[in-house]
Amino acid sequence: MEKKKQWEWFEAFLKKNEKYLKEHFAKKEYANGSLIKTREKEYELSIEETENKSHSGRLKNGIIHLKINKTIPQHGEAIKTLLSRIIAADQQTEIERKVRELNHLYFQVPLGKVNLKYTSSRWGSCSSKGNINLSTRLLFAPEDVIDYVIIHELAHRKEMNHSPRFWKLVADAMPDYKDKELWLKEHGKECDF
Repeated sequence: MEKKKQWEWFEAFLKKNEKYLKEHFAKKEYANGSLIKTREKEYELSIEETENKSHSGRLKNGIIHLKINKTIPQHGEAIKTLLSRIIAADQQTEIERKVRELNHLYFQVPLGKVNLKYTSSRWGSCSSKGNINLSTRLLFAPEDVIDYVIIHELAHRKEMNHSPRFWKLVADAMPDYKDKELWLKEHGKECDF
């Protein structure tokens, strides 16, 4: 009898939280003509199923052309990876300019490379060599949220920790940074390919 009660509770939980679960855990599906909006750019998607040995993609005139091998399983992951790489390459120059501009305004620290790559567990990172890595998922966030993550990583160039001195650096550059953190907590799951 106990298992039946547990199962009933679980079914009720799923029903009550169906919308939330779909929004946060359903994978995006892409088809010909799908539109992908990131930052201030919009891309149209053209998908061609092929028998090529691997998947490939390119951007031309705002249209992302994907060639997907129909015999390889996990199309969704392949499309996600290709989209992330193609859109990152298209927006790399703008993001790098933004990083260097915010660094000049607030920190004036030596920088290494600025990289955009797909990560699911963090929004950004900073290496001891001064490389700033940003998740391509950030490209779905508002500009001020992107600025916050960049400022957060740049502050690590002066303080490689989360001490009070670190947070003061962040607050000096962006007094309302906590609003941006809250946005990421509330909407971060929506930022994905």
